[in-house]
Amino acid sequence: MRTETLIIGAGLSGLYLATQLAAQGRDFLLVEARDRTGGRILTERQGDGYFDLGPAWFWPGQPRIAALIDQLGLDWFEQYSEGALSFEDQTGRVERGRGFASMQGSYRLKGGLGALTEALAASLPKGRLYLCTPIETLKRTADGIIASTRSGQTFHAKQSVLALPPRVASRIAFSPDLPQETRNAMTGIATWMAGHAKAIATYDTPFWRDAGLSGDAMSRRGPMVEIHDASPQQGGPYALFGFIGVPPQARQDEQLLRQAVLDQLTRLFGPRAAEPKSLFIKDWAFDPYTSTEADQQPLFSHPAYGLPHSMAHIWDGQLIFAGTEVASEFGGYVEGALEAAETALPRIAKEKV
Repeated sequence: MRTETLIIGAGLSGLYLATQLAAQGRDFLLVEARDRTGGRILTERQGDGYFDLGPAWFWPGQPRIAALIDQLGLDWFEQYSEGALSFEDQTGRVERGRGFASMQGSYRLKGGLGALTEALAASLPKGRLYLCTPIETLKRTADGIIASTRSGQTFHAKQSVLALPPRVASRIAFSPDLPQETRNAMTGIATWMAGHAKAIATYDTPFWRDAGLSGDAMSRRGPMVEIHDASPQQGGPYALFGFIGVPPQARQDEQLLRQAVLDQLTRLFGPRAAEPKSLFIKDWAFDPYTSTEADQQPLFSHPAYGLPHSMAHIWDGQLIFAGTEVASEFGGYVEGALEAAETALPRIAKEKV
């Protein structure tokens, strides 16, 4: 299979870059290791409900995501935050009205962020997207780059874009090998969200709202350290969403974790929280296409992202890094995924081999 540009990774950055190349009439292929598009964007659906197990929010002052939503004809709404907040101390004692709604003023997408990546994927020309295609080796030749999978499938390209977290990209076997400075830079860039696990419990009614609660809660006992209302804009099922703060190695027994989540929801919101319609748990720390061993611990502050100099002009411009971690302004956010694709696009145009 031959192409001018091979994009590796069909998350938001790879999908957006592919749509931009398609709009310019350029030749490309987009390959993805998973059996779905979206990368860290993962939206579960139940009836008319949509629940984001990856990123869920975007914010005012992020122009790319706002423009893309408008371009695709999608709708957004403000995060629900009306009502009293809850706080749980280390003994499990619950107080009301303490703290602040940390996500107040943020936006969510009607249909979940999966609606965004699905719309981008659906707009691609037929035959350009390959799922279940994990690239294991990239070899530079006199004619360009040969990308190979474990099964022996090969793609010949003039350039390749790594629309992946740099740590995940570092697992690819490069020939010739990348400079040690470049490898050190790649493995030193923490993958945003990779150490997190998230839980979403869905219900027929938003009983916490009826009780005057916003659904926002902070906890020093856990297992969830932060909880928010994750309901659709209108109608149900309704939902409560939480970040799990237990370290990855201590949360591998899913049955114990699920029971601990339900026990905590019951302490915070009462007996009706003990019996959800469903309980979704996604542990990104053990997702091999998101996380590496170095990402096993969650990040508690936002890293200073951007493209290091040692990753800026690899193989004379034939190898280009994209993905939210290399975005200099909004690195780590969904806006950063679009920023990284936007930055990569002119490099593809200017550095044709």
